[in-house]
Amino acid sequence: MRFFAALAFSLLALPAAAQTNIDLGGLSAEPDAPVEVTADTLNVDRDSGTAVFTGNVVVGQGSLRLAAAEVEVVYDEETGDIARFAASGGVTLVTETEEAEAEEATYDLTTGELSLSGDVLLTQGQSALSAETMTVNVETGMAQMQGRVRTVFQQDGE
Repeated sequence: MRFFAALAFSLLALPAAAQTNIDLGGLSAEPDAPVEVTADTLNVDRDSGTAVFTGNVVVGQGSLRLAAAEVEVVYDEETGDIARFAASGGVTLVTETEEAEAEEATYDLTTGELSLSGDVLLTQGQSALSAETMTVNVETGMAQMQGRVRTVFQQDGE
């Protein structure tokens, strides 16, 4: 409920078309956890340091799951570790308490920033938020939504 308390306070002072900062307590990742990717096909380009997964792609890190039609993985040139994901083709992002949908998403593992764009929909229980874009710091849970932000709060009878 911490998420909606912070959100409700933020929204009181903002018009619906403005940007808003919100606290997404459940939308977080474990940056040191291993990353697992499954897909129908994989194309690797060593020269560019990229791998493109296509078809029923699922990416997992800790309790965070991302599903999309295509995911491009960019590797750090120095360490060889995964530095960034770019997902497209209808993206679904799921944690233990929240779910987000968008047309595209990028996740920068070096900065902990997750960006979703294109008809973003975030749900938590029966409550929902929508906007054109959403940027989340997965380490802190702080997020910013922009582009005709709309909210629907469902009271749970507390």
